[in-house]
Parts: sequence; structure tokens; C-alpha cells
Amino acid sequence: MPRQVAQLNYLRIAPRKVRSVAELIKGLPVNEAEAQLLLQPRRAAQPILKLLRSAVANAKNNQRLSPEKLYVESIRVDGGPMLKRILPRARGMATPIHKKMSHITLTLMEDVNLKQPRFTVVVEKKVKLPKEGKEGSPKKEKSAKEKSHAISEAKRPGFFKRIFTRKTGAGA
Repeated sequence: MPRQVAQLNYLRIAPRKVRSVAELIKGLPVNEAEAQLLLQPRRAAQPILKLLRSAVANAKNNQRLSPEKLYVESIRVDGGPMLKRILPRARGMATPIHKKMSHITLTLMEDVNLKQPRFTVVVEKKVKLPKEGKEGSPKKEKSAKEKSHAISEAKRPGFFKRIFTRKTGAGA
């Protein structure tokens, strides 16, 4: 069966922290693994999600595999190089600080007997809006509602002025 391997090297998160997130998706279908990572609040989830999406895109484009039939066969997190720093302490001593890095290897495999996904993950595409005021792009006229909203915002004091008001010389 065809496999797709993707690697992420020199991730500036300690391997121990990355492994705890990586263990969640081992053996899951790609769809469910992506959902798990989207809902995971830990910092290591975003780079792993990006790696997973990259591996799926590579499998789809390079090997012509169906993304619905892919599952995470294995995910391995190894230690990378360590940045060694020092923290000055009392009496001229120094405490070592080790800033650890991780290397992640993700292997996807196709399983023809994989059942249908329980749900679909919708990824919103980013759309660039034309900038106003530049030559070549049409200027958009503001509607009456937008103009009144802009005027009312200009009259309203900002957060800082609402909280901190100056005392006038009259009563002090």
C-alpha cells in the first residue's frame, strides 16, 4: 500500500510537549485527526495540523491518493538540537537554560476498507480585499449608514478617555 511521509524539522517546542499532542492522532483517519488538532488548545497542535495538511496535499497531488481513504499510520517525535543559554544568578553563578527543538515525522497510509468519515472539516479560504485609495482599484463610495457610523465613532470618546478623565481646575 502506498505511503506518504512528511517531516517537520527544528520545531521550537520541546519533544515531550509535542509527543503528548502527537499521540492523540496516531491511528486516526485524516479527517478525525484534523478535527482533534483543531480543537486542541496546546501550542504544538498548530504545527502538527499544518504538517498533516501538507502530507495530505502531497499524497493527493503527487501519488493521486484519495484523502478520504488516508489514515495516520505513525507519527514520530524526535529531539532536535538544543540552544544552550545561561541565566545569571546570585553570587556570580549561572543556571543553564536548554531551549529544546523537535523533529516530527508523519506517515500517512491508504486503507481501502476505511469507513466513511463521520463529519467534514471545512477550511475557510483567505480572500484578499482590494485596498482603497490606490490607483487602479475602484474607489468604493460609503453608504449613508457607514458615514453615520463613522461620525458617531468619531464623537465617541475612546476607551482611555472613558476610564481616565481629567479633573478640571474648577472643583479642585
